[in-house]
Amino acid sequence: MMIIITWVGTILVIAGVVYSAGQVLWRGPLSGGRRQATTLEPPRGRARSLGLGREWPGLALIGLGAILLLARAAVLFMSG
Repeated sequence: MMIIITWVGTILVIAGVVYSAGQVLWRGPLSGGRRQATTLEPPRGRARSLGLGREWPGLALIGLGAILLLARAAVLFMSG
């Protein structure tokens, strides 16, 4: 039973990381999509990168997986 908890926790963490990375990649260029040949600085204004509104499902998967992995580690620690 504990092996299943470990695998489920691992899969949840990996799925959360892949989901979060996919959200960033699917949004397109972070610099707004326009190329400016005169400067390397991004345009003024709010960056379209990471935001908690879109990232919470990935973070929830990572958190749930981490809780399962920590529970497994605690059981192993307590059993000696």
